[in-house]
Amino acid sequence: MTRILIVDDHPLVRTGFAQLIGDCPDLEVCGEAADMAEALRQIDNIRPDLAIIDLSLAGGSGLDLIEHIKSRDNNILMLVASMHDETLYAERVLAAGARGFINKQEAQDSIIRAIRQVLSGKVYLSQKMTDRLLSGMVDANSEMRDIDSLSNRELQVFELIGEGVSTSQIAKQLNLSVKTIETHQAHIKKKLGLGSAHELNQRAIRWVMDQQS
Repeated sequence: MTRILIVDDHPLVRTGFAQLIGDCPDLEVCGEAADMAEALRQIDNIRPDLAIIDLSLAGGSGLDLIEHIKSRDNNILMLVASMHDETLYAERVLAAGARGFINKQEAQDSIIRAIRQVLSGKVYLSQKMTDRLLSGMVDANSEMRDIDSLSNRELQVFELIGEGVSTSQIAKQLNLSVKTIETHQAHIKKKLGLGSAHELNQRAIRWVMDQQS
């Protein structure tokens, strides 16, 4: 029996995944977590075979969680299920240590296939993303290339700016100092060629809206 931990801050998503997994006689949900701290407690206590992880979590990002889990137990497989843009995040989650990325909009039909593919030792990505990685294609959109240049932490800060979160609240949410967040903001502006905080806010808001459309 393969034991699976579900990490997502939406109860309905956790319930939906649990029901789909529960229909498979060789798979079982051994735990659920809504935030990073609880996920790490569950990892230490129950040692699942596989963790399904959302990228947006309270108390830290899914990317941070992947890196923490990998450092704790390299044998735990990880699959990301997220609404974020696969073309932007797939390579990041694989680099962090996960073995696949599935968009939540496709998860109801594909989550079991994704789980089985990861358990078999393979990487799970959409066909479009697989083709992009295999061909080494560089996105022709200059704005996407600029966003790709951001580090994982810078991308996290950029997304929170676009969601309207203030600098002090970003610092609190990420457990960092305000000065550190301001440093990240300065690096983001430089990488994106932006001259002011206003331009940064507008660019971030537009980018978040594009992800949601």
